[in-house]
Amino acid sequence: MRGRVKEKYAFIKARLKNYPTKLMCEALAIQRSGFYAWMDKPKSKRQLEDDRLTGLIKHSWLESGCVYGYRKVTSDLKDLGEACSKHRVAKLMKLEGIKAQVGYKKHKEHYSGKPSVVADNVFDRQFTVATPNKYWVTDITYIRTHEGWLYLAVVLDL
Repeated sequence: MRGRVKEKYAFIKARLKNYPTKLMCEALAIQRSGFYAWMDKPKSKRQLEDDRLTGLIKHSWLESGCVYGYRKVTSDLKDLGEACSKHRVAKLMKLEGIKAQVGYKKHKEHYSGKPSVVADNVFDRQFTVATPNKYWVTDITYIRTHEGWLYLAVVLDL
C-alpha cells in the first residue's frame, strides 16, 4: 500500500468523531471499503515495535531539550539496551516530525559611520594595581538558551 493512502486513512481515523466517514473518503478520493479494511487490519510486530521505539525516541529527544538529532538519540537508546540502527531512528524521527536543533543564524555586524577610536593601552599588560578604583575593566558576552539570549556583563575593579 502506498504511503500517501496510509496517511489519508490516519487522517480520517483521527477525525471520525467530527466528520462522517463517507464524506471524508469522498473528499480524499479513497474507497470506504479500503479504509475499513485498513481499520480492521491488526498492526504488525514491526509496527508495534516502531510505536514503542517512537515513544522512547520522543522521550530521549524531549530530555535533551529538543536538541538531539538521530545520532545522539540512537546513542541514548543503545545506552538503554535497545537494539536499533541510526537509519531506523532517523526514519522514525522523520515520520514523527522530530528534528534536531541545528545552529542559528549569525547576523553580520553592520557598522555605519566613522570607525571607532581605539583607546590607548594604558595597562601595557600590567594588571597589578596598588590602589583600588584606579582601573575598571568590563566585558560582555551572549549566551544562547532555549528561551532566547542571555547577556552577561562583567565589571571588575583591578
